[in-house]
Amino acid sequence: MSLSPRDPLVLARVVGDVVDPFMRLISLRVNYGQRQVTNGLDLRTSQVLNKPTVEIGGDDLRNFYTLVMVDPDVPSPSNPHLREYLHWLVSPL
Repeated sequence: MSLSPRDPLVLARVVGDVVDPFMRLISLRVNYGQRQVTNGLDLRTSQVLNKPTVEIGGDDLRNFYTLVMVDPDVPSPSNPHLREYLHWLVSPL
């Protein structure tokens, strides 16, 4: 499924500025405790102290993935002088 123009990743200009347009081929679910992470969700430091649980969909066990968490507008969208800050990278999944 391709991204809608109303998708938070498109509205926040992540698609087009940080990554090229793409089609979602598998599902990805990230939870911090009981809270599911969604595109555009702001989380406080206290909410992300513990590592998240990550579920990646797909039924082909021969595929491996790399999960990258970056912040494209650090410290703020109006002043992203630390943009693309790498929080963590995990591979292979």
